[in-house]
Amino acid sequence: MYRVKEMFYSLQGEGAQTGRASVFCRFTKCNLWTGREKDRANAVCNFCDTDFIGTDGQNGGEFNSAEDLADAVSQLWAGEDSANSKIKPYVIFTGGEPLLQLDEPLISAMHQLGFEVGVESNGTRPAPEGLDWLCISPKADAEVVITQCDEVKLVYPQALAPPERFKDIEASYYFLSPMADHAVITGRDELKQSNMRLATDYCLKHPQWRLTLQMHKILGID
Repeated sequence: MYRVKEMFYSLQGEGAQTGRASVFCRFTKCNLWTGREKDRANAVCNFCDTDFIGTDGQNGGEFNSAEDLADAVSQLWAGEDSANSKIKPYVIFTGGEPLLQLDEPLISAMHQLGFEVGVESNGTRPAPEGLDWLCISPKADAEVVITQCDEVKLVYPQALAPPERFKDIEASYYFLSPMADHAVITGRDELKQSNMRLATDYCLKHPQWRLTLQMHKILGID
């Protein structure tokens, strides 16, 4: 059984795949926060702005098999040129924490339908075999068990998660995403500008890291 909060077709707004047409499949549940405001203050990840509770979102629901969920994802792909062998449809599994549910049968079912499979994880759980793109976004002092991935995307600054802590993770890309793009806080605009400058300065001093912004929010798309 897979429990999905929502699924939709849009453009990836962050990181190395920015601008790529994608189906987003958001699983319910996370291991670093319940998703309930009453628990935010004591959560490991207390700045999350994502609703991942329940299955009542757009195209959300419970799916009894990997094939059922893969078919539902496939029906959302709207790219007109997917018949071109150079253009593969792409699905991003996210959450919550997607590695609480994403497994090899689902990855295989997506591959059978011609999809490339990406995941955005907090890195605290082992990744199943067969992924085409693995992005990890470490949170606070949660232990990261993934040591190799395609992309590290770190919300910055986090007092308990400085970039130096993840220097031994082998990745093709390392991104900083300014905190106020994500945080549910007062004084958002002022803090956003401050953290954008901090992230920019860090990237200038440490060019291994690149700046990424949440382009989907800037553009006003999902």
